[in-house]
Amino acid sequence: MKEYQTITEISGPLVFVETDEPIGYDEIVEIETTDGETRRGQVLDTTSDYVAVQVFEGTTGIDRNSSVTFLGETMKMPVTEDLLGRVLDGSGNPIDGGPDIVPEERRDIVGEAINPYSREYPEEFIQTGVSAIDGMNTLVRGQKLPIFSASGLPHNDLALQVARQATVPEEEEGDGDDGDDESSEFAVIFGAMGITAEEANEFMDDFERTGALERSVVFMNLADDPAVERTVTPRLALTTAEYLAFEHGYHTLVILTDMTNYCEALREIGAAREEVPGRRGYPGYMYTDLAQIYERAGRIKGQEGSITQMPILTMPSEDITHPIPDLTGYITEGQILIDSGLNSQGVEPPVNVSPSLSRLMDDGIGEGLTRGDHGGVSDQLFYAYAEGKDKRDLVNIVGREALSERDNRFLDFAERFEAEFVDQGFNTNRTIEDTLEIGWELLSMLPKDELNRVDEEYIEEYYQEDAAAEVAAD
Repeated sequence: MKEYQTITEISGPLVFVETDEPIGYDEIVEIETTDGETRRGQVLDTTSDYVAVQVFEGTTGIDRNSSVTFLGETMKMPVTEDLLGRVLDGSGNPIDGGPDIVPEERRDIVGEAINPYSREYPEEFIQTGVSAIDGMNTLVRGQKLPIFSASGLPHNDLALQVARQATVPEEEEGDGDDGDDESSEFAVIFGAMGITAEEANEFMDDFERTGALERSVVFMNLADDPAVERTVTPRLALTTAEYLAFEHGYHTLVILTDMTNYCEALREIGAAREEVPGRRGYPGYMYTDLAQIYERAGRIKGQEGSITQMPILTMPSEDITHPIPDLTGYITEGQILIDSGLNSQGVEPPVNVSPSLSRLMDDGIGEGLTRGDHGGVSDQLFYAYAEGKDKRDLVNIVGREALSERDNRFLDFAERFEAEFVDQGFNTNRTIEDTLEIGWELLSMLPKDELNRVDEEYIEEYYQEDAAAEVAAD
């Protein structure tokens, strides 16, 4: 390992170094400042004459007299099952006052692409305890389902609720107890990027208060940490998830917040490298970069574990056509949309189910997974809620008195749907049975002949005549 004192330029988070031998792309670098401080970086670009190094801890204090050592290896994450219950910074160093990590293995943070032939299709239900997700936009093991939010909305509260409540229900029918406890192990990997110290304290208080930390690994990159570190944090989190899933059989849920801060870091680095910008100043390769993160979700044939991703991003100006949500939507399998209108009404969580979507929902619900009537109930709820929202627009024009009895029922349905189905609070954990029962209670407000998206046998079994009679009396 050669030591160089040939720094020619410092630009933002980048240091340019002249070299006399080929240096590998993504190679780890140690930079020693004149006052003896050592900082780590990574080779971002390399030619035969010079390399560009992005410094994780920032370039303040680095000058031309600083020495640069290329370590000859890419960045690796020390992984072990003992990481569960630990809190690490954005570079993977423990910050919880616990002992040093004694790794079972050191893994490259870039990971390896899953061979498409080896992928197993996601088909098993994950229960988040949130009705708007479980009932209407079901999360499936191995899926990548982002949450689209905006600044000032309670997406972090929803993230904590999912991290606290998410479980993999075991199939009860016909399986009995076969003694296979490994399949039920569930772990949450929480990667926070660019969050404030206040948000970090809220996260940690909630994790410790509810006991969720015992089955979690938390990575924290704060707003005052270097932006460059944000490009590493999600890869460290996913490397940990891959190890737990495919070496120890865990079903892992990876929650990454906030991907907007990650993309801003990409833009900052691109500007420092004087790259030709793409849409709104973001680098042209942002789609590829995001895909390298999102596509690490999935299941592998013959492997017990799975990686499910729930990235969270704040849409600038609530613009869903902004490059970050736009590109994320191309890669992922749906989205959960947090709505400012519902939030201003006090709905918790303020999930707008109408534009939300889970593309793999149909494969993860039904008999043997959730319940046979789940698909029909979900479709009927979507239809009735859409009808009710249409009637709201009509009421603004002609007044409620001009509506027919049928229109008034759908209008009442929309109000109750938001108040009873979507609004459950951030501390209520509903099973899928609870969610479907609430759904049937609401659908029973409507006449049976309006329930044309649910099979007749389920209407006979679950339709609540008492609720229907009560609505008719009103």
